[in-house]
Amino acid sequence: MKVKKIMVIGAGQMGSGIAQVCAQAGYELVLNDVKDKHLERGLEVIQRNLSRQVEKGRMTEREKEEVLGRIVRSTDLQDAKEVELVIEAAVENMEVKRQIFAQLDDFAPDHAILASNTSSLPITEIAAATNRPEQVIGMHFMNPVPVMKLVEIIRGLATADEVYKTIEQITHTLGKVPVEVNDFPGFVSNRILMPMINEAVYTLYEGVATKEAIDEVMKLGMNHPMGPLTLADFIGLDTCLYIMEILHDGFGDDKYRPCPLLRKYVKAGWLGRKSGRGFYRYE
Repeated sequence: MKVKKIMVIGAGQMGSGIAQVCAQAGYELVLNDVKDKHLERGLEVIQRNLSRQVEKGRMTEREKEEVLGRIVRSTDLQDAKEVELVIEAAVENMEVKRQIFAQLDDFAPDHAILASNTSSLPITEIAAATNRPEQVIGMHFMNPVPVMKLVEIIRGLATADEVYKTIEQITHTLGKVPVEVNDFPGFVSNRILMPMINEAVYTLYEGVATKEAIDEVMKLGMNHPMGPLTLADFIGLDTCLYIMEILHDGFGDDKYRPCPLLRKYVKAGWLGRKSGRGFYRYE
């Protein structure tokens, strides 16, 4: 199927990044969110990112304006009636996603593909909220989207081969690398990453070492670009906790039990960079 116009739902960190790379790849883009102020914030981030590209000589001012000109803002899901692909990047909550997909099933054209950027929730369950489960698929981008190359493509139980091939081709067009993954809790990336972060939190909780020492061991010893506690702050401790809970519930295995210290920080509102404090303090 030929895709010319895409809707991205959610203008937050992930949604704005997805919108940017789609517009840069030449797609017409509808950026949707529930509030105008969220759209404004998302578009400001896109503008800043593109301006940096201009400053570095990777893009001309004219090219930047062309990219921005391909993005139309929207606060109404009914605007999905004119697109061939929807990429949902709303809050990581199953009930919210099912509500969105049920509405998209009514508004989007019959041939449209509905994709979710969920980082851990089952695609099959999201697809069950629609009457087109064969056209529902997972398209999990990595953060920050404009920089990271990987996209996990997750088939639901009913996802059609043709839909997978279309999304795989679009991923290549975006300059990303698609990797096929089956529909299990956390997929591949978070099933491996989150338990590592959780174990780092346990290591701090049990007094094995300081947060700085834990991060230094993983950076210098394992060649990680940033330590797991710094990474947790970057992702958001609430997001880390939520994904660990999904893994714990999905597998019923205590090896995925979230560390009590992680729960305590989230309850305290220490969510990482976005709140100004997590394992580290941020100005």
